[in-house]
Amino acid sequence: MSGDNTLTRADLAEMLNRQIGLSKSESANVVESLLEHVSGALELGEHVKISGFGTFSLRDKRERIGRNPKTGIEVPIAPRRVLTFRPCQAVRDRISRG
Repeated sequence: MSGDNTLTRADLAEMLNRQIGLSKSESANVVESLLEHVSGALELGEHVKISGFGTFSLRDKRERIGRNPKTGIEVPIAPRRVLTFRPCQAVRDRISRG
């Protein structure tokens, strides 16, 4: 992983290169293709379930009233679509042990 505790595309490609033996360019193409498929499915409103990892899904949030914490003035928050991730039980167990 990168020095700032962030797993990057380059890190994933490097792992594919070392563990599977794909060339660096093939590894980068596999990572890009996977991320493109996931993004495309989410863009179409589909859920993305990766068995043994978790589920990515979109949720529509209604318009609501928020409050500026500094001034206390109420402001409307526009409706929006948010991405949610629900890890599977095995991932939750691994994280809670960590």
